[in-house]
Amino acid sequence: MFIYIVEFAQSNQMKDKIKNELNKGENISIINLVSYLIEHSRVIGASDIHIDPTETAVKVRLRIDGVLHDGFSFPKQIDSEVISRIKVLSGLRTDEHQMAQDGRFRALFQDAEPVDIRVSIAPAYHGENAVLRLLSDRAEKLDLEGLGFSEGDREKINKAIQKPYGMILATGPTGSGKTTTLYTLIKSLNSKENSIITIEDPVEYAIDDIRQIQVNSRTGLTFANGLRSILRQDPNVIMVGEIRDIETASIAVNTALTGHLLLSTIHTSDAATTLPRLLDMKIEPYLIASTINLAIGQRLVRKICQNCKTERNITDAEKLSIESALKIEPTNIYKNIFYGKGCDSCSGSGFKGRVVIAEVIDVDNDIRDAILRKASATEIKKIAMKNGMISMTEEGLRKVVKGETTIEEILRVVHE
Repeated sequence: MFIYIVEFAQSNQMKDKIKNELNKGENISIINLVSYLIEHSRVIGASDIHIDPTETAVKVRLRIDGVLHDGFSFPKQIDSEVISRIKVLSGLRTDEHQMAQDGRFRALFQDAEPVDIRVSIAPAYHGENAVLRLLSDRAEKLDLEGLGFSEGDREKINKAIQKPYGMILATGPTGSGKTTTLYTLIKSLNSKENSIITIEDPVEYAIDDIRQIQVNSRTGLTFANGLRSILRQDPNVIMVGEIRDIETASIAVNTALTGHLLLSTIHTSDAATTLPRLLDMKIEPYLIASTINLAIGQRLVRKICQNCKTERNITDAEKLSIESALKIEPTNIYKNIFYGKGCDSCSGSGFKGRVVIAEVIDVDNDIRDAILRKASATEIKKIAMKNGMISMTEEGLRKVVKGETTIEEILRVVHE
């Protein structure tokens, strides 16, 4: 791993430094420009830097709290130099321009925590496109409550991870926080009594005392092959980054059946769809019913910025939708809801930070019976809600009532 030391103090004026550097013309320093861009992204809390070449310029966009924002525009003439600088930092081939490359480096800051940066470079029509993912140590510092899980959901999850075997699956689209949730669970299970091994693509957070394996397709180390090897390493707990195919699903289920606690992610729209999805992967219903302990469906919603949080009157339509979703009687307990006006702290967006909204299915006897008869996701969801599950939409609206987020944000993320 390349170590990259940013030799200047943290500053909220990085944006001006970038603009000043771009105005230097032929005297521009590519090293400083990339440095300032990374520092600015860290200061404002961006998770990704997108460097996208166009026909006449290079557009830089920053993903903040899950939403892409316009950042800067670089002259087309320095496109190749910027990409080359990123390649050098990441240990990638600077003479390769027609093949996708992945790398990684660490940025060390004065008076701030270091940040690991994952780099993906791919050839595009107007030049090479680069995406830099800034990996913070957020998972190391948070617990389930800090992530935003409700008290009821935390009880279900904590009960499930205490079982010596079975599967816990986190589900949701890309960017919904599944990996962070699994790392949080792994952190809570990390003790001298447990042997924990993970296989990931890629390894996002390094955790002490846990053996972490990265998938490598060039050497044949896939999720399926890696999982077979892990079983010979005497683990108690296994984390598989993602169940992508039938082979991985089959080995994962058999691993959980033979006395291991296995945590993984799978791409489905909600928690209830997870179970029929495994049926689609040719897993027998009795195996699903006997191995799945918990299915966690989740999304990330932006939190209202605390510096510019403002009350507003709740409309009759909003009040009716909240009362209907939360199944409560009309009440005057909440006369107002909140929004963010926008300020310097949140870059004018009105939001700062994100929080989980989740639905957690505890696979009980009723759910197992539904799985055995190959019930639809809709039926499984109805049974789960009858037995106490709170849907993502309902959980989101509860956070609206508490003043943590907005109705518009819930509708944007959940699409219901």
